[in-house]
Formats: sequence, structure tokens, C-alpha cells
Amino acid sequence: MKRAFKYRFHPTNAQAAELSRTFGCVRKVYNLALAARTAAWARQERVNYNATSAMLTAWKKTEELAYLNEVSSVPLQQCLRHLQAAFANFFGKRAKYPRFKSKKKSRRSAEYTTSAFRFRDGRLTLAKMSEPLDIVWSRPLPEGASPSTVTVSQDAAGRWFVSLLCEDPTVQRLPAMDTAVGIDVGLDHLLTLSTGEKIANPRHERRDRARLAKAQRLLARKAPGDGANRRKARRKVARIHARITDRRRDGLHKLTTRLVRENQTLAIEDLTVRTMVRNRSLARAISDAAWGEFRVMLEYKAAWYGREVVVVDRFFPSSKLCSHCGALAKRMPLHVRTWTCENCGTTHDRDVNAAKNLKAAGLAVSACGAGVRPQRRTPGGRSAAKQETPRREP
Repeated sequence: MKRAFKYRFHPTNAQAAELSRTFGCVRKVYNLALAARTAAWARQERVNYNATSAMLTAWKKTEELAYLNEVSSVPLQQCLRHLQAAFANFFGKRAKYPRFKSKKKSRRSAEYTTSAFRFRDGRLTLAKMSEPLDIVWSRPLPEGASPSTVTVSQDAAGRWFVSLLCEDPTVQRLPAMDTAVGIDVGLDHLLTLSTGEKIANPRHERRDRARLAKAQRLLARKAPGDGANRRKARRKVARIHARITDRRRDGLHKLTTRLVRENQTLAIEDLTVRTMVRNRSLARAISDAAWGEFRVMLEYKAAWYGREVVVVDRFFPSSKLCSHCGALAKRMPLHVRTWTCENCGTTHDRDVNAAKNLKAAGLAVSACGAGVRPQRRTPGGRSAAKQETPRREP
């Protein structure tokens, strides 16, 4: 299993200048290649990675772009491969059309392959640099690990990071279990499990909201442009956002790891977060809850450890369906947190009931591949549930 290990590092002034030049050249080459491919597409011509690589060689020979020779050629070639992957995702209808990189908004990064760095005795030296990077080894790499690629990046808060991709033999499948859990996400509680457990929503953004608002007001008062005072104010806002993001990611990592280790099957609902954040009243709270990031973490960790994540159809009426008798309620407004089934008289906690229904639907998909679609008629039968061969009494 290949895994990326990310660390902070503190570059010298010379290294920071070299990396900043590399970031700028990567952005320039990417935008030139994207413009060339867009123009060729308009002419109904096909341009692939090999063609853009030949263009890069020609660009380096021009007087205007001769500065591209001053940085390592490997990150420039890698950005062309990334552009090729972006077009492959676009034509495969997995992503939108590639966009140009912005100097102020786009991620500042450069990727180096094995021919452009040296890793010996825990010291990493990049091409065009005479000294190794001063990396803060917050955790050890796997024993005998040899990075295949190294990605250097700088975030908006000015922090430098290096990510090493290498084989991790410690990632192994966990022993199979017979436990399953349904997970209903929310805002009052971040997660509600089918076991009845409710996990509080830490609301990381709310804890720093006053400090963030003050920093943003100070930024808004600075004169427009690229002045030093405005850069300092922008950096201060970015640091607050980075602190919020770090706390949120750390909490999600701990939570998803625990769920994957304790359960064999995890059933979650397929939510359209992009559409939901258009609600002005809930957009900030939904973004702070990071439902999308939670799902991504859950899925890749389940793949690592041999678990199964079942994504239930977004139109499945998990909240309106009685988990006891299968009756379907007519209406269920958001303000209703507890309700009583008219068919069997069972009183439900809205979120716990939804989690139980998600678990039953997930077990049905896991056991027999049943489709999970909304129930189109009123009571009369349960929705998809786990089907097992009944045991015969001796």
C-alpha cells in the first residue's frame, strides 16, 4: 500500500527563493499548456502529453521563457502529467474542464520524482539545492521506506510542507468482524450511530469566529493592491483558517479511524453537500461539519483495512421510515426531532431512527446487492434489509 507522509520543514532563504521560483515556473508551464490544448481543441486537433512536452522544450529555447531553464525540469514535466490527468478526468465525466492556475488563489506546489531528489539517512535534498531540507520528523517513516515521489508545497499561512509517497507495509487488513453500523450525519450532533451513540459537533469555526472576524476587518481596511501591510493582514487571516482546518482534520482522522477499526460494514447516506451549502442559513455550519471530508476519509481507510462502506441512495427516506415496523410517515419537517409511528406506536429519536434504517439498508446491499431506492408506497413492508437463509431446527 502506497501512502503519503506529510511533514513541515523550515527552508533557508536560498531554498525558499528556489522553491518560489519553481512554483512560479510550474504555474506558468501549466497555464501555457492548458491554453495550447484549449486552442487546439477549438481547431478540433488532438494534443496529448507528448505534444505538450515537446512544446515545453521549444519554450525553453525562446528568449522570453529562458528562465524556465533555471529550475529543475522534473516539476515542469510533472505538471504536464497532472494536466493530462485533468483532461482524462474531464473526458471521463469525472471532473469539470481544467482551469488556469492563479498566482494568489491556486495551491503552490511542485512534485519531484526519484531523478530529482536524494534521500539518504533521513536527509532529503532536492534538485538545484546544495543543502538538505530541515524537516520536522513528527513521526518516523516505515522502516526501509524509499520515497517514489516528493511533493513540496506552501499554504496560504506561509507554512512549508513536504509529502513523501512510499510503500507502507504497516497498513494491513484488519481481522474480519460481524459488526455493522449506520451513520447519520447532522449539525446538532456531528454523527449519530445506529447503536444510539451521539457524537458532539465540535464546531471548530465557531471557537475562532470572533478572532477571525477581527482579522478580516483589519484586512478589509488595508489599501487594495499588493502592499506589505495587506500581505501581513492576509497572512494573519490565513493562519486562523489554517488553525481551524488543522483541528477539524485531526478530529475527523481520530473519529474515522475508530469507526473503521470497530466495524466491518459502515452505512452512510449519499449527500449532495455542494447543493446543501447554497442554503444561506446553514452554509457555514455545513461547511464547518465537513461531511464530504468525513466520507472521503472513511472510504480510503476502509479500503486500507479491508472494511466496507455502503453509500445509501440520497432519496432513501431514512428519517421518515419506522425502523421497527417499516411504516412510512407522510411528512417529517426538520424541526421534528422525535416522532411516534402511527402504525406500531413506537417513539423514535429522529437521528437514531435514521441511523438504524441506514444500517439495515447497508446490510441489504452488503448481503445480496439489493438496490436502495425510496419506498414509493405507504406501509405494507420493510425496505431493503439483510437477507439470510433461515436455519432449520434439528
